[in-house]
Amino acid sequence: MINLKEFEVWFITGSQKLYGEETLAQVAEHARAIAIGLNDAAQIPVRIVYKPIVKTSEEIFDILQQANVAANCIGIITWMHTFSPAKMWIRGLNSLQKPLLHLHTQYNRDIPWNTIDMDFMNLNQSAHGDREFGFIVTRMRRDRKVVVGHWQETEVLDEINIWSRAAAGWHDWQGAKFVRFGDNMRDVAVTEGDKVEAQMKFGFSVNTHAVGDLVAVINQVTDASVQSLIQEYERCYTMSDELLEGGAVRSSIYEAAKIELGLLKFLEDGGFKGFTDTFEDLHGMIQLPGIAAQRLMEAGYGFAGEGDWKTAALVRACKVMGAGLAGGNAFMEDYTYHFEPENTMVLGSHMLEVDASLAKGKASLEVHPLGIGGKNDPARLVFNVAAGKALNASLIDMGNRFRLLVNEVEAVEAEHDLPLLPVARVLWKTLPNMKTACAAWIYAGGAHHTVYSQNLTTAHLSDFANIADLEYMTIGADTTLNTFRKELQWNDIYYGNK
Repeated sequence: MINLKEFEVWFITGSQKLYGEETLAQVAEHARAIAIGLNDAAQIPVRIVYKPIVKTSEEIFDILQQANVAANCIGIITWMHTFSPAKMWIRGLNSLQKPLLHLHTQYNRDIPWNTIDMDFMNLNQSAHGDREFGFIVTRMRRDRKVVVGHWQETEVLDEINIWSRAAAGWHDWQGAKFVRFGDNMRDVAVTEGDKVEAQMKFGFSVNTHAVGDLVAVINQVTDASVQSLIQEYERCYTMSDELLEGGAVRSSIYEAAKIELGLLKFLEDGGFKGFTDTFEDLHGMIQLPGIAAQRLMEAGYGFAGEGDWKTAALVRACKVMGAGLAGGNAFMEDYTYHFEPENTMVLGSHMLEVDASLAKGKASLEVHPLGIGGKNDPARLVFNVAAGKALNASLIDMGNRFRLLVNEVEAVEAEHDLPLLPVARVLWKTLPNMKTACAAWIYAGGAHHTVYSQNLTTAHLSDFANIADLEYMTIGADTTLNTFRKELQWNDIYYGNK
């Protein structure tokens, strides 16, 4: 499971030696109190670690270098309690390789109207100290998150929470490995991409392993392990009599469990954080992984079908960002439309692999034919996805940059049983409406594969895109098609000249 408390964000406070030891001691005391307060805040999922105040160019460079190499440090929060001449920060910021949040706050919430004097003013200079720091970061063209407000405000804590989750998702990508069993689905464009460029830009690698390598591991799985996993299936899911011991299709459940155990071992042994496969390359496998992909996703692995490594990586990042929050993140596909006037909807699903972290209630484990891939009938979890606010996110290779496209949606309760559709499924209404959302998605080159998220918002994905230096486009309640298309044109000019 993903535990965000393993990650640290360092709280670094700027000042200068000009103020003298007494004032600097007060600065350190206030900074430590804020760091402790942020660390203890229930909203913030990572550890906030106080670091000694920095007063010189050498101290700044040293602490930022330490942050760069600290394995569990996923980013830094800076705050200028007093005035910190910003030229001191240039060398350190030039070397910084971790995400940056600039907290524009002050220790006291209110001005002490009856007692305020020049000593108080001399100590509490964040109002202009942070502006000095802000100038140099902007002048150096460094992206960062700026959060404004008193450090105890709920809104401030919520913004730090969102940013820290985005930083955790980015940190998890650094050095991550994703395995591609076989190649891309033949002749499909959007699931392709430049894996070399992605590794340089995002920090994760994607390499192909032959399906035969996986089959060899699957064939080593013991009967005892399979029987134990089947017992877990029986505890966790609704199963018909034909799947129970002695049932007509019990063998399919056995093979599915064997595939899951083999896949898990392959991923663990290789240190992979996600994978993708394709139904066109299953040589030596009995059935296409269905429940295996669903359960491994639910455990935190990234996955996408048909060789779509970009979506598999994005699923993993969203799993990390959403860790500990109610709801889930899973591989999804826009499958078919309901064009009833005044009640337009999208039916989202996939052949087998939507993850049960999205499920409303207990999933049903079922075996049905799959008219693609040419293998035995695969086992899969069947369920309806819970209603509520959600989003779909797509990572797209545009040739000269990557684009992260997000559409806000509203999932609705299924009004029909869909007895002949034995897959995980969800109905949603797109924002702002079907015509605008679908047209905008197509104009932006959005993929048919997405990450469907119940617990992340556009704020999470926007912060993640900023950290990753991704082009970011969102389709939501306020989107108009003319403005959206102009933004796409502006972005083409910006990235064409960058």
